[in-house]
Amino acid sequence: MAMEASSTTMDREVMESHYMDWLRDAHAMEQQAESMLTAMAARIENYPDLKRRIEQHIDETREQARLIAECIQRRGGDTSMIKDLTGKAMAGMQGMANMFASDEIVKGGMLSYAFEHFEIASYSNLIEAARMVGDRETLAICERILPQEQAMADYLQHNMAGVSRRFLELAQQPGAKAKV
Repeated sequence: MAMEASSTTMDREVMESHYMDWLRDAHAMEQQAESMLTAMAARIENYPDLKRRIEQHIDETREQARLIAECIQRRGGDTSMIKDLTGKAMAGMQGMANMFASDEIVKGGMLSYAFEHFEIASYSNLIEAARMVGDRETLAICERILPQEQAMADYLQHNMAGVSRRFLELAQQPGAKAKV
């Protein structure tokens, strides 16, 4: 019987450890998203609706990072500086790579759409993990964040065709700045 209790305690510790890692990953992911979106929004000139929606999502992203950091701290942990810095560095490299693309706005939209789905998957996993460890507060927060990520992905899905059309129209005009 002592073996079963010990095994259950170890299983719980493993589950908790993975859960905290996933929360730290989510925080780093939001840091990366903020960096990517901020860099993209700063360069957009000819796509005002997209710029406005990205700026709105930047505010949501900052709040999401704050909420996830609170979840981590409430559980006795802290955010991972290494993961946060790695995420920001990756965002910087992605921004630099896209900046040199002649169709930056289109490639940035594609990257953002894919990243939103990564976030959706992350929060879906965190919701299930929060249920398993009995963390109702984090569960409620992740259930609040998930629709925001889904809404941004939906926005991109339904509006990038218009951005692509606008890009192609501008690209045909001499001297027009189509890429952003």
